[in-house]
Amino acid sequence: MDAQTLAALLQKRLREYMHEGADHLATGGAQDYPEYQRMVGRIDGIALAERELLDLAKTEEEEE
Repeated sequence: MDAQTLAALLQKRLREYMHEGADHLATGGAQDYPEYQRMVGRIDGIALAERELLDLAKTEEEEE
């Protein structure tokens, strides 16, 4: 598996996790404020990871 394929698969998985978390919050799934904070932090962390992945992929593409 090449790096581009791996990056695309990882990005897809990260997006799925973000959407699941956002859907959970949007439907009132957080039982209390601490759970809400954890979910928001999780979504923020996943979004950060996705941005880093996209930046790395773009840098790699520009170098080729």
